Amino acid sequence: MEAIDKIRNQLIDKILSVKNKDLLKAIDKLITSSTSESEIVALTDEQKTMLEMSEEDIKNGKLISQEAMEKRNTEWLNAM
Repeated sequence: MEAIDKIRNQLIDKILSVKNKDLLKAIDKLITSSTSESEIVALTDEQKTMLEMSEEDIKNGKLISQEAMEKRNTEWLNAM
């Protein structure tokens, strides 16, 4: 997996240095055409379980706002 991240980061660095608009459009078209929206992502049993638990929490109203979550996280971090 490290090899993929390394290649991706190298490509990002190279793309950031490109000034040629046509080349950037061609790269964008290449990447867009190679990314399939119908690509199926295989989930682990654990991921499926977590998604099911999240669905149940939503149905049961067990939600917390982003602001409340950030406050909770800040308090937890400050307690350490």
